[in-house]
Amino acid sequence: MKKKGDGEEGAVLIRGDLWLDGRVLARGLRIEARVGEWTCLMGASGVGKSTLGRMVAGLPVAALLQGCLRVPMGPVAVMGQSDQLLPWASALANVTIGARLRGARPDVARAYALLEALGLAGMADRRPGALSGGQRQRVALARTLIEDAPLVVLDEPFSALDAATRAAMQDLAATALAGRTVILITHDPLEAARLGQRAYLIGGAGSRPLPLPPGPVPRPLDAPDVLAAQADLFAALMRPLAS
Repeated sequence: MKKKGDGEEGAVLIRGDLWLDGRVLARGLRIEARVGEWTCLMGASGVGKSTLGRMVAGLPVAALLQGCLRVPMGPVAVMGQSDQLLPWASALANVTIGARLRGARPDVARAYALLEALGLAGMADRRPGALSGGQRQRVALARTLIEDAPLVVLDEPFSALDAATRAAMQDLAATALAGRTVILITHDPLEAARLGQRAYLIGGAGSRPLPLPPGPVPRPLDAPDVLAAQADLFAALMRPLAS
């Protein structure tokens, strides 16, 4: 039976103190990523946002969480700031790398369909060196989507892109990941205001929920409530949670 305070069934829960090399990075974390929603983790560099994302994904980290980490059973897909494409492989081969590494038969038809849906029709045979930065990130997004994971961790996936390409990629990701549980690690207040349904500021003193506009995502870039939330989030980032 779910106990009071345990959060929504199937949600990702992070509770406790995050330690690294004998020191506390963040004390008293209380974070909940609800099922089917986008949850943003924000804060200064070095507070442990990416570390928490790796923990949720089950990847090795040097840090320790003293408390509770609850992640629902099932696969977790991860997309980072670097596209991490294999330079010698085609876009199609990069999208299907997960299945091939597992010794499974790749779903080539679905890979083609994802590339087409992400605006990369006719580019399946191109290697990363022949693609723009935005096109490479779309290949990385297709590689994430083909895993069909109910939980996705996005670690600053669009921060290296120009503003227009970043906005387009945000729209693509929001549409493609609709209905999944997404944890988005971001330094960009506008990105959080557009995509987030929950947001937390992380610092040495723990975590604090941040206000976001209501309604479905992605929200319009120029919506008044989005611009107001962007300003509020920026102000919050200027007041970090000290230890």
